[in-house]
Amino acid sequence: MNRMSEDTARWSQATTYPDMWTDPENDPRHRSDSSPEGERATLEEFLSGYRLTLRMKCEGLTPEQLARRSVPPSTMSLLGLVRHLAEVERDWQNWITEGEPLPSLYGEADGDFLGAVGDRAVVDGAYADLEREQAATDAAVAAFPDLGERIGRDGIAVRELMVHRVEEYARHCGHADLLRECVDGRVGQ
Repeated sequence: MNRMSEDTARWSQATTYPDMWTDPENDPRHRSDSSPEGERATLEEFLSGYRLTLRMKCEGLTPEQLARRSVPPSTMSLLGLVRHLAEVERDWQNWITEGEPLPSLYGEADGDFLGAVGDRAVVDGAYADLEREQAATDAAVAAFPDLGERIGRDGIAVRELMVHRVEEYARHCGHADLLRECVDGRVGQ
């Protein structure tokens, strides 16, 4: 048995490709064999896939493992990423409206990461915050069917906001890959 096979056997649940997180037929991100129709549907599918990827990277970990920081002096942790993305979703709502901005979820700068402690109530609260803020942002964006429409105080195009949302999750899923590998050796996909 080569070295890669020994290493991947320690963490992989996949049987088809031992270096994958899960077998393709069991991957919840792949719901159909067809591509989405249209630009909005494509952007929404990619966003949904990255959101689910983040959740998958956090599955099966204790609150302490979720709060484990990567490498000092970084404050980044998987739980911190969940809290950060809840905060970012809220901020995107502020981009859309022209009214008073919603307040920060976690207070001071870096409160999303600094407050990510290994406590079950903090973990549950972070997931509840993320789900609520994702739903609110999704609803706010859905009110604008024209992707070229310019919205909010800064006149951002809906398309640009959608692409930025995909990019933010994609970038942080890369961080989540590395953070998860630091916790228990599980990598990729």
